[in-house]
Amino acid sequence: MGVISDQAILFCLLGVVFGLLVWGKIRYDLVAFGALIVAIVIGVVPQEDAFAGFGHHATVIIALVLIVSRGLSNSGAIELIARHVIDGGRSLFMHISVMSGVSAILSAVMNNVAALALLMPIDMQAAKKAKRNVRLSLMPLSFASILGGMITLIGTPPNIIIASFREQAMGEPFGMFDFSPVGAVTALAGVIFIVVVGWRLIPVSDSDDARAELPLPHEDYIAEVRVAADTSIIGRRVRDLDAETNEADVEIIGLVRKGKRLPGRARREEIRKGDIMVIEADAEHIDAFVGAFKLEYVGSEKYVGQAAEGLVLVEAVVPEHARIEGRSAFSLRLLYRHGITLLGVSRRGRTFRERVRKLNARAGDVLLLLGPAERLEDVIKWLGCLPLQERDLQVVQRHKAWIAVASFALAIAAATSGIIHLPEALALVCMVMVGFNIVPLKEIYTSIEWPVIVLLGSMIPIGSALEASGGTALIAQQIIDFAEGYGPVIVLTLLMIVTMTLSDVLNNTATTVIAAPIAIDIANRLSVNPDPFLMAVAIAASCAFLTPIGHKNNTLIMGPGGYRFGDYWRMGLPLEVIVIVVSIPMLLIVWPF
Repeated sequence: MGVISDQAILFCLLGVVFGLLVWGKIRYDLVAFGALIVAIVIGVVPQEDAFAGFGHHATVIIALVLIVSRGLSNSGAIELIARHVIDGGRSLFMHISVMSGVSAILSAVMNNVAALALLMPIDMQAAKKAKRNVRLSLMPLSFASILGGMITLIGTPPNIIIASFREQAMGEPFGMFDFSPVGAVTALAGVIFIVVVGWRLIPVSDSDDARAELPLPHEDYIAEVRVAADTSIIGRRVRDLDAETNEADVEIIGLVRKGKRLPGRARREEIRKGDIMVIEADAEHIDAFVGAFKLEYVGSEKYVGQAAEGLVLVEAVVPEHARIEGRSAFSLRLLYRHGITLLGVSRRGRTFRERVRKLNARAGDVLLLLGPAERLEDVIKWLGCLPLQERDLQVVQRHKAWIAVASFALAIAAATSGIIHLPEALALVCMVMVGFNIVPLKEIYTSIEWPVIVLLGSMIPIGSALEASGGTALIAQQIIDFAEGYGPVIVLTLLMIVTMTLSDVLNNTATTVIAAPIAIDIANRLSVNPDPFLMAVAIAASCAFLTPIGHKNNTLIMGPGGYRFGDYWRMGLPLEVIVIVVSIPMLLIVWPF
């Protein structure tokens, strides 16, 4: 009687939770945490398991993946891929086509959570560059990565669990590519739907559109960058770079050689080693331009041998009566006394021909300063300037890209080969990135979407309590008993529907553990081959597209994409129908009864 009572309480509690989450008027992390506290007070979640969800591997993986993602971005590894994948002129349809295809392929050869971690920053950069709402492309990216995980044994945890259940039941596990025939065809069908129709179903409100179209406040700076010895533009004329500079949103407005600014013929001049290019762009495009052409910041030689990886860009406005008003960075010896470079100056509506470091600042100018983070705040105060709102202008550490990529690749290889578990592998990558200062200590916590962590950490104990009370098994068994009098194909289809439904509510790993023995039991009672039923569970448990908590990838995109709990089912529901319609015939062909 007590078990039934616990089941009833949990079902009612989950009903209230999902109702509030779909309603969307209360923050999802507050709803989930409140439900956990209620469950603990009532007694349906044991006190010793109250906060186990916050130490659960799924929660830890989400946090670690976000830190690794920041490190890949800080190191320039994402930028290297972005140069070949991102095209600012590409339509949204073509962008989603390319990114979904790449996501599905990567997820087949590596854990799909790690694949999403690699591609998510690229997608966000593309959305920013194209000035479109990132919510239109992040969800397709996540769904495609989930679909790609079905193709091989190592793509997703449900496949590994199903393989082990088969070994227990039949003496031999599924192999690496036993999942490929059904998984690849199903993934292909799903990706085609996402690309052609799915992304159009994602809700975008008027406020979302306004927020997406409103550019971040920024300044266009006149800045100077030096041509390094190994850059590819040496020997080319300035005018020959028009296509590249247009793509980078940078304008070359002058050339300085041997301390003298060349006259109007600069566009016809061949670029030489040591030349200083005078460019106009905003802060982020300046840094991207420097990285793309292997240029150097003027003044960066000051940091050679020092902790250059701590450099940041800060914008500061010059008020009246500031120390720097009427004076230049050169006269104040800003670089040599304080180790801070005046990288650029924004003087809207007014032009100037002086070198940036010799330009006398005026009230209203906006300065772009480069230097170690720990010094900039004090130097800005010394100059008498006012810092603008922080816009995350961390200087990309391109010389450390190989460290970030190598550590990430080795960790994924070790995790997929079974040498080490994925959470520990990602933790080691984080340690490497922090140790090499690719992710500064202050960025570790700001990299994590804490509301998402609270949501996941709160829901896992409730899901475990529902499983322990027999609630999930009760639902599955009742539906299976209802369909037992029908043919095996109908039973197989209903098993997939039940498993998908559970996976949308619970962690897909827990769903697989519950559904796998039921699949074997059904096959034995029907006296048919268990393989199609096991494969059906593997596919259905992976395909959790209706909620943000059914799969780690859906949780991962919730914060960055600004999604609400009720946004997922609009594209997810038809996608789950397609998965069933395509996979059932393939299962009957590849794994006959």
